[in-house]
Amino acid sequence: MAFALPVWLAVQKELLEQTHVDPTCFDQFDDGALFLVFHLTRPCIAFITDAVRIRLKKIDSKKGELCVDEMVMVALNYYAHGISSPDLLLRAGQSQADCPEILSTVSEVLAGMSDAFISFPLFHNAKNSVASRIEKFCGIPNALGVLAPAHFRIRASPYEKERFRSFLNTLGFTSVSSQLICDSDGNILSVEKCCVGSMYEEDMWYSSIKGKEMEEEVHGPFWVIGGKGYNLSKHVLTPLAEPANEKEIRFNEAHTKIQKVMRNTLGSMKWRFRCLMQLGFANDESLDKKSNIIKACCVLHNLAKKFSVPPPPVTGKIEPLHPSKLQTVPTEIIPEALKARQEIIDEKFSSSFCSQDTSNQDT
Repeated sequence: MAFALPVWLAVQKELLEQTHVDPTCFDQFDDGALFLVFHLTRPCIAFITDAVRIRLKKIDSKKGELCVDEMVMVALNYYAHGISSPDLLLRAGQSQADCPEILSTVSEVLAGMSDAFISFPLFHNAKNSVASRIEKFCGIPNALGVLAPAHFRIRASPYEKERFRSFLNTLGFTSVSSQLICDSDGNILSVEKCCVGSMYEEDMWYSSIKGKEMEEEVHGPFWVIGGKGYNLSKHVLTPLAEPANEKEIRFNEAHTKIQKVMRNTLGSMKWRFRCLMQLGFANDESLDKKSNIIKACCVLHNLAKKFSVPPPPVTGKIEPLHPSKLQTVPTEIIPEALKARQEIIDEKFSSSFCSQDTSNQDT
């Protein structure tokens, strides 16, 4: 579960107490058309719309009062396809010029719901549950999630050379990046504000809320599992650069296996919410708006998983996790972290049975 059970039950109770159900603009679509247009199912959309309505009853637009259902309809269509359907806008009585305002409002509301529907495990039982599932999946113990930067393509003006270079990532295109943490089931547990695509993973980690919490021991003696772009620390578990024996090879294979979960999670999000494949023009001043869209899609991703919404048709290949951007000046690794990683390798990966135990788990 990607968010706390009490939160989920409280929201459900509040929604179920609304005994009178009014017709909505989504009723004009049959179930098949609904999925094609929004990449979500009717129960999931109803929950999303009601959750937004609780936080935002009505807004004023240039054309007068626009109902919440129509706002959500326009926004969900944009998230699903990266553009707003002219036919759908006509049904909502809106134009392309109205879309930025609607999208900004709904994205801000959904991003504000991240505290309820994107939750890092805080309590002892929740931490142990997440860690045990990860260990069952790949053999690595005491891990609270998989850590990675998620890159989202943007357009930046090449005429502003310094700003353009700041958005260039390791694959050579312009992007913004958000630090994500997911569990072994692909639920998003944490998403941070986005930054320019050229930012080092290590800098992103230490400037993030979750990074500061972990390194300050707020979450206890647990790890998050990060790739080569991170430095091994007391709370970030990285692979070995040069495995020297079979047990170290097995550890690296387990590390790769759980990293693939993050890759598949990001791929699933981008298939369902194709706006994430190209977020449009960006500059330093627009990062908050891009961040709200990314957070909104993470909230919707977790809700889609909660409602067992099937994935939309796959188009194209899964985008790989981006090659790590290594620091130019090597950072000294603290001996305690090296010792702790080696203890995991010695205790959990010394014999081949550990890899056999996890080989039947889905990747």
